[in-house]
Order: sequence, then structure tokens, then C-alpha cells
Amino acid sequence: MDYIRLLSDSFDYTKEALWGRWVRWLLLLISVVIFPLIYGYSVRVMSGTKPAPEAEGWIGLFVDGIKLLVITVVYTIPIWILALLPFAAYFIPVSATTTPGTGSESLFSPEVAIIVALVFFVLFIVAAIVFGILATFAMVRFSRTGRMGEAFRLRTLLAHIGRIGWLDVFIALVVLTVVLAVVELVLILVPILGVILLLLLMPAFIIFTYRYIALIYESAPAPA
Repeated sequence: MDYIRLLSDSFDYTKEALWGRWVRWLLLLISVVIFPLIYGYSVRVMSGTKPAPEAEGWIGLFVDGIKLLVITVVYTIPIWILALLPFAAYFIPVSATTTPGTGSESLFSPEVAIIVALVFFVLFIVAAIVFGILATFAMVRFSRTGRMGEAFRLRTLLAHIGRIGWLDVFIALVVLTVVLAVVELVLILVPILGVILLLLLMPAFIIFTYRYIALIYESAPAPA
């Protein structure tokens, strides 16, 4: 996968979308505050519309934004379950095996609980990566088809990711994360002005991110 091409294409797309288009930029800034709107605009970006779509049809943007939010939340549920299980297991009381009336004790001893927690931590990291990638492809598939049900066709999503390669997709998302983190860190380090620029550039970051994700999705033909 050509990561430089992904970054370059996403940058050019974002630049064309916002540079000199101050009204669109202002509308998208407002959409960031009313966050379902910016999610809805992200759906249009991921749909493959080129050049970047106008910020119009606010009701449609809001509805699509809510749908995208629901899809994201559903894919985070398994991750939250794995995150909470170690704590739940530690605090679940079981009847003491000693003399009646001596109370109860935790399901695991502190030593065993630490080992269990580490195992669950590793599982949590793996699940976060897997479901994060699945959620990414689910969002784009929904954006391309307009049907929420398509976001939950796991076999289809897995087949698509397999065609591209799990490792390639993972590295591509890491590259995106690192690039955005570096740019945002540089801006934050600039006193006062940096924070203002960071806020003003939020629409650019969002368009860049979702265009980049759409390009990853397009790296291999999507299954029917």
C-alpha cells in the first residue's frame, strides 16, 4: 500500500475542499459544534464524492451523522465489555469455603487477579485493533451504500479487509494517527495562536481523516 499517495491525495482533497471556500469552512466549523452534522458530512466524504461535497441538506446530514454515531457505538461495545470484565471478575463475591458466617471473598486472589487482568489487557488491545478496523470499514460501507445494515455484514467486511491485508490496513491507520498527532502537537506548542489554529483547522483534520479512510477502503474492490 502506498501510504505517501494516501497522505498526498487526502491533503489535496482537503485543500481543494476548503482553501478559498470560506463559507463552506465556516459552515463546517458550526457543524463541528453540532457534531452529528459533521459526522453526516463525513459520510458524504467517505461516499467517494469528488470534489468535496457542499455543506448543505442539513437534515440529511444530521440523520446520517446519528446513523454513523450508532454504528460506531455498536462496534465499541465488545471493547468496553473486555475492558470491564477483569474488574467485574475481581469484585464478584463468592461464598467462603471456611466456617459459615465468615463472609465472602473475591472470585480471584489479588495475585491471580493481576494475571487475569494482564491477559484481558492483551485481549483488549487485540480487540480494539480488530474492532477498530472493522468499524472503519463499516463506516465507509454504510457511506457507500446508504444502508445501515451493510455496516454489520461482518463476513463481507472481513473479506474486504482480507483482500487488502490486515497488516496493511493497520499500518495505514497508524500512519494517519501519527501524522495527525504530530501536526496537532506542533500547533499546541505554539502559545495561544496554536490552540486557535487547532480549533479553526478542525474541519480540515476531519475531511483529511475521512478521505484517507475512504482511500484505504478503495485499495481493493469491495465485495458485493
